[in-house]
Amino acid sequence: MDVPVRRLREDSVLPSQAYPGDAGLDLAACERMTLAPGERATVSTGIAVEIPAGYAGFVQPRSGLAARHGIGVVNSPGLIDSGYRGEIRVVLLNTDSQHAFTVEPGMRIAQLVVAPIAAVRLVEVEELAASERGGQGFGSSAH
Repeated sequence: MDVPVRRLREDSVLPSQAYPGDAGLDLAACERMTLAPGERATVSTGIAVEIPAGYAGFVQPRSGLAARHGIGVVNSPGLIDSGYRGEIRVVLLNTDSQHAFTVEPGMRIAQLVVAPIAAVRLVEVEELAASERGGQGFGSSAH
């Protein structure tokens, strides 16, 4: 599937797959920023994409940054609707309680996954059909 992408800055790095078949396209920062312990910040990628109708983009954390440095994406996954044409910005959080983390231009900071989205039409009803789970919520599947 072709997804049009536009550089908003000359120094922007186009999203790319590290290996053939990877689900995510790496998103790179286009600015330098230091996150103090516990700090969050919005980081520019300098790119915009045109997600096709019927699809959405999901900005997800990179496992290596999370495992090695405690860096995550706050609103994970960040949702990019097909009609959005602005810059992709990534809200990062430094969960390390002792060490600052510096984002450098060109550093891969997140992944973009493009996936099909079902067309949903809500139908209001008086009652929902019964299920085995019912209304059991958080922690209900831990036995």
